[in-house]
This record gives sequence, C-alpha cells and structure tokens, in this order.
Amino acid sequence: MMNERLKKHFGYEAIEQYDTERLAKLQEHYAAILEILGEDPQREGLQKTPLRVAKSMQFLTQGYEQDPMEILLSAKFKEDYRQMVIVKDIEVYSLCEHHLIPFIGKAHVGYIPNGYITGLSKIARVVEAYSRRLQVQERLTTQIKNAINDALHPLGVAVVIEARHLCMSMRGVQKQSAVTTTSDFIGAFERESTREEFFQLIGTKLS
Repeated sequence: MMNERLKKHFGYEAIEQYDTERLAKLQEHYAAILEILGEDPQREGLQKTPLRVAKSMQFLTQGYEQDPMEILLSAKFKEDYRQMVIVKDIEVYSLCEHHLIPFIGKAHVGYIPNGYITGLSKIARVVEAYSRRLQVQERLTTQIKNAINDALHPLGVAVVIEARHLCMSMRGVQKQSAVTTTSDFIGAFERESTREEFFQLIGTKLS
C-alpha cells in the first residue's frame, strides 16, 4: 500500500491509499478503454492518464474500505442530552452507479440522543464513507440513517440529501438546474411536529 497525505477534510487527516495490485489492473483497463475510444494511450498528453484515473477511482470509492459503524463507535459518549443534534450542509461527492458520473450536493443529518452521543465529525465521516462508493441517492440516505440508528440507538434519526446529478445535466435529459431531494426518518422524526422543527432548523421546506 502507498499512502499520500492530503489536506485535512472534515476535521481529520485524509489518507489516500492505493492497493498496488488493483491499481495495476485498473491502469491496464483504462489504457484499453482509451484505445477503444479511438485514442492513442502513448501520446504525450495521455501517457499518464490511465494511472491517474486508476488512482482517482480508488480514491473516489475508498468508502468500501471504511466501516461507518466503527467510525461512530470510536467516539461514543454517555451524555444525558435529549434535544436535536444536527449537522447540516455536509458536502456529498459520490458516483452514480448507473453511469459512473458524479452527483454532488449536501447532507443534513439530525438525531435525538437517548443516553449516548457521538463526535460531530464522525457524522460527517459516516456521510463520506457511504458517499465514496458507487451509489444511488436513495440508498445513500437510508444507509446514513441506519448506521446512526444502529450505533447510538437514539430516540430518532433524520437524514435529508439535496444533490445535482451530472448524469441528468451532462447527458440524457440535460436539465442543468434539477435538484434531487431524498429524506429518511425513524423514531421521533416520524412525528410531523418533530420533522417540521428539523426542516426549519436546516432551512429546507419539505411537505
């Protein structure tokens, strides 16, 4: 494995990790793809492209190597606090599993503790861990909710994600301004009054 230090992200030191065996295989396949597209992988501008893309794909899908439950439990603290805890505007960068084209947006995550809390940065890391996989926005929303619910057993969890899908703006219907919103709730957030308070706090109006 080869490690390269990256800038600090979400309050922790991000490490870019490469599996050399997978890197070599990916590099070989991307060189073949360039040829299939009619390009010459040996021309000056493309000589290092297969390697760069191979590294990029390993970075963009590093969430497969991360355990969201372990992230949450690594900073689980007993605390008698039973009001909403909300981390909003968490940046989301993911790859649509249907076209391998990015979707980009923000996640808003809230929970009501039931004796235990977790570090605020851990919530952002859970979003990151699930985002850095081949995804659909609907599944991503539910995975984040389930991880927090299973790790903390709170009174309730709410997750809202708002994202722009480049597969809609670059190809297909080519609608540049379309935003997709997904939400998932459990426990106390299934009550309309609690949901409305959450929406008000994150600044999103949803019925």
